[in-house]
Amino acid sequence: MSKTALVSIITPCYQAARYLPGLLASVQAQQYPHWELWLVDDGSSDGTAAAIAEAAAADSRIHALFLPENQGAAAARNAGISAARGRYIAFLDVDDRWMPEKLQRQLDFMQRENIAFSYTYYKVVEENGRAAGVVDQLPAKLSYEQLLTRNFVGCLTAMYDSAQLGKVLMPALRKRQDYGLWLHLLKKTPYAYLLPEVLATYTRRESSLSSNKLGLIRYNWQLFRQVEGLSLLSACYYLSCNITAKLFSL
Repeated sequence: MSKTALVSIITPCYQAARYLPGLLASVQAQQYPHWELWLVDDGSSDGTAAAIAEAAAADSRIHALFLPENQGAAAARNAGISAARGRYIAFLDVDDRWMPEKLQRQLDFMQRENIAFSYTYYKVVEENGRAAGVVDQLPAKLSYEQLLTRNFVGCLTAMYDSAQLGKVLMPALRKRQDYGLWLHLLKKTPYAYLLPEVLATYTRRESSLSSNKLGLIRYNWQLFRQVEGLSLLSACYYLSCNITAKLFSL
C-alpha cells in the first residue's frame, strides 16, 4: 500500500468567494498531507476568481482553473478531473466540509481492501448552521442496478481510484451529473463500498440547484434515457424509485 498516494480534490466554484475560507481551512486541516486541490472558477463575477488566485499563490498544493463563462458544475468538475495529477479523485463543493480524518480514513480503507470506488456517511446542516440530520442509512456496497434506484452516494464523500478505473468524467448534465459519474464508475467495477463513518458535512442551501427535489425529475429522466440508454419501461421504473426515495430523504 502506498502511504504517499496523491489525492486530487475537485471543487467547482461559482459566486463562492464567501465560502472559500471555510473550504480551504477544511482541506488544509486534513491529517493526510498528500493532496492537491483544484479550484475551478465557473465564470464568477463576485471576486471568486481573485480569491482562488490568491489561495493558489499561498499554497503550492492548490491549483486554479478559470472557465471563460459559466458552464455549470459538470464542466467545472470535468476541467478539474482532466487536470488532476493524483491517483485518487475526490470531490468537495465549496460550501461543504470534511472532518480532518476524512482523507486518511477513506484512503486507508480503500488501499487495505483494494477498493476502487468508495463513499461514507455524512451530516447535513442548513445554511444557517442548524443541524438537519445524518445520512447513515446506506448500503454496505452498491451495484449498478442498486444505484439506479437511488443516488446513495453523497458527492462530498465519494472517492475513486483512477489507476484501476481510469480518469472518468461526469456527463454533461446541468443537474445529476455526479449521479451519472457514479453509474459510469459502476460499469467499470462491480461495487462501490461504504466506509460506515461520518466524515463530511453537507450544507443544504434552499437556493441550490439540488434543493428542489421534484425539479430533479427531468434531469433523472434525461440521465436514464439519454446517458444510460435505459428502455422506456426501465427508465419509468427507476424514476419512480428515485422520486419515492427523494420524498422520504433529508
